[in-house]
Amino acid sequence: MTPAINTVKKKKIPHKIHQYSHDPDQQAYGEEAVEKLGLPADRVYKTLVCQIEPKELVVAVIPVKEQLNMKLLAKASGSKKAAMADKNEVQKVTGYVLGGVSPIGQKKHLRLFLAETALAQETLFVSGGKRGLEIELSARDLLNITGGSTAALF
Repeated sequence: MTPAINTVKKKKIPHKIHQYSHDPDQQAYGEEAVEKLGLPADRVYKTLVCQIEPKELVVAVIPVKEQLNMKLLAKASGSKKAAMADKNEVQKVTGYVLGGVSPIGQKKHLRLFLAETALAQETLFVSGGKRGLEIELSARDLLNITGGSTAALF
């Protein structure tokens, strides 16, 4: 079990776990989940850890088919500037490897911003904490469990 799965179970959050065989040559982790699980791309979300000014890491959760708009993330977080965080720092702070970073159960609590479009979905899929593992849950439950908020991010 991963910290993400342990957290949803401990908090009794309704969820489903979906696994697939991860191809180690695959670098487009979200797209791989869409393909291997046969899901609509607008229901699978990627977890992006970003650096905002002054030095703070935050999490943006957006559909895998979308591109994060750094200006919108900076605005949502009350910052002037945002950029992708250093991958080594992401792994150290979250406890997860890239391609398996879950918005749930991270080592250090980071502010989370979920794309506001997620609220239109009955459920969404986020990383379960390792490559080849997805957790399906409602956007509201994701926000409640992470203390996150919604924002326009793309």
